[in-house]
Amino acid sequence: MSGARNYAIVTASYWGFTLTDGALRMLVLLHFFRLGYTPFTLAFLFLLYEAAGILANLGGGWLASRFGIPRMLAVGLGLQIAGLLLLSALDPGWDAVASVTWVIVAQGIAGVAKDITKTASKSAIKATAVSGTGQLFRWVAWFTGSKNAMKGVGFFLGGLLLDVVGFRHALWLMAWLLAAILIAGWISLTARIFLFGARDVWFVVGLPVFLYAQGWRFLEVGAFLAAWTIAYGGIQALAPSLVARSADGLSREVVAARVWAAILAVVPAILALAVAVPGGWRPDIVVVVGLTLFALAFAVNSSLHSYLILAYAGSKKAAEDVGFYYAANATGRLCGTLLSGLLYQAGGLAACLAGSAIMLGTCWGITFLLPSHATEMPATPA
Repeated sequence: MSGARNYAIVTASYWGFTLTDGALRMLVLLHFFRLGYTPFTLAFLFLLYEAAGILANLGGGWLASRFGIPRMLAVGLGLQIAGLLLLSALDPGWDAVASVTWVIVAQGIAGVAKDITKTASKSAIKATAVSGTGQLFRWVAWFTGSKNAMKGVGFFLGGLLLDVVGFRHALWLMAWLLAAILIAGWISLTARIFLFGARDVWFVVGLPVFLYAQGWRFLEVGAFLAAWTIAYGGIQALAPSLVARSADGLSREVVAARVWAAILAVVPAILALAVAVPGGWRPDIVVVVGLTLFALAFAVNSSLHSYLILAYAGSKKAAEDVGFYYAANATGRLCGTLLSGLLYQAGGLAACLAGSAIMLGTCWGITFLLPSHATEMPATPA
């Protein structure tokens, strides 16, 4: 990945953050003034925001050097999302002390988010600029100027959203915007997120409820889930024998990841049609057979992903990369668990399986972004 592309990604991420940061200031100021807060109380609401920024600036550089610039940029965006959602949970029925305390805490989180994101972003620019060419000066000047311009747009956006959709919905919209930016920044890991989400979207709620509704006893449901998980683990251990190896450790393995992801995506798609369209076979038997095939392809995919994250990781940052990788796993399981209940309630197991197929199709598409040779590895800032 070129330095210019890194710069564009970092700048776009920080633009999105700055847009919501400016909008948040307007939302808080105007909303609470409308509720009758005095000017002094309004100023007090921003005290922790500024104080937290001081601490974040002092520790931000060390954190970026310890955990890596991309990770701290993601942490800053994540904290801003948390601050927005926390603020949206403010109950109008609370008394003044509780309300002010709640807002101050939420603003404090936003203050930490702002300066962690800013420190990480500017550090990333330093890491990606070519020294001795004057590029750093130009990039920093453009970054700083465009950031302030974007903050001005944010002030307008805050007033507009407050008028059009109201305080709480404005916060939700901004949280969704930042979540989209954060997911885009995680594009190298989202294959893993979609992979595990595609399993749990039917495994956690949909499948057990479906089997019980088909007349299975509790013992039988539990036994099948146990057998499926045990078989999946066993196949994972055998996965290297199913994948052709290459001398460089990447070229054949990445191709295999693409092929197995495509195979895996087809299974729930066919199962969704089989469950949705009535046929002569018992639907529970069809599902059990189909998900047994799913276990095979899923186990190979999971082992390939586990291998590739270590193949891509540098030796000095292997532990950090693995930690970030398993955070992607947890994110996928979280999304899959939520969707399992929502989709089953909306359309039964067929909807869960369709959701799984869509997620796996996305996972398959993302595998084409994986570098298949060491010379193609992106030079991301440390």
